[in-house]
Amino acid sequence: MTGPLLTQKVHSILLAGSGSVECSLDLDRTTTSVDVDAGGWTWQGQRYPFLETCKDRTVYLWDGEGFKPVARFTTSLIKLVPTEWGPPTFEIDGIKMLPTARVSPYADAERKVGLIQPRGKVILDTCGGLGYFAAWCLAGQASRVQSYEKNADVIWLRSLNPWSPDASSEADGVLTLTHGDIAQQIGALPSGSFDAILHDPPRFGTAGELYSQAFYDELSRVLKRNGRLFHYTGTPNKLTSGRDVPNEVSKRLRQAGFVTQLNGDGVLAVKK
Repeated sequence: MTGPLLTQKVHSILLAGSGSVECSLDLDRTTTSVDVDAGGWTWQGQRYPFLETCKDRTVYLWDGEGFKPVARFTTSLIKLVPTEWGPPTFEIDGIKMLPTARVSPYADAERKVGLIQPRGKVILDTCGGLGYFAAWCLAGQASRVQSYEKNADVIWLRSLNPWSPDASSEADGVLTLTHGDIAQQIGALPSGSFDAILHDPPRFGTAGELYSQAFYDELSRVLKRNGRLFHYTGTPNKLTSGRDVPNEVSKRLRQAGFVTQLNGDGVLAVKK
């Protein structure tokens, strides 16, 4: 991250302030002092203007000339979205990709990573997203994390997100982030090369291949015996169609050689 990040909440604090104001310019990762007057504000010797329009559910980044939304549109609209908890979520075409209704997405990732007991393990992170799973694996002293992310715009988002793993994690070789589709690349991974797996795919309707029997067979192949897998499923379509995705996933994982149990909004599995 190269400049201050603003949300509507922080911008309102600055607008209402005068003199020295305490606030966060990195999505509640830290707090800092800002000098505010009627015409704008100053931080670390740099002068910044107030925004003419500051929208809710938008994160703004200073690009050297003005504050711009942290969003991109290539094949889909992808944007960083602030939360009341501090750590942001992100959206693809308006679909929220991380749970935020009752818990911070960062704390949610901490709980799920705890299920696979990362200490000393080599971990496959199939759909890296903003890197919250990887961050907690590193905090939990995993020996190595191999992460994949298909979407280049999501990788760009995480490069600007102060809650995502920083470049030093990749520089020291503990975390490897590959821009690639795990569904296409898993076949090249050696059998039995991982102690644990974290699988947080997009919804079934947009990434059905990541819920397929063939893919689960590959997850089983690359995982060591007694290795743990946490698979986020959510409960999409349960109210509208009655479809039970968690139990569908459990059935396929059992066919792939796992013992499974439902856990929160996903499935915890152990390879037999």
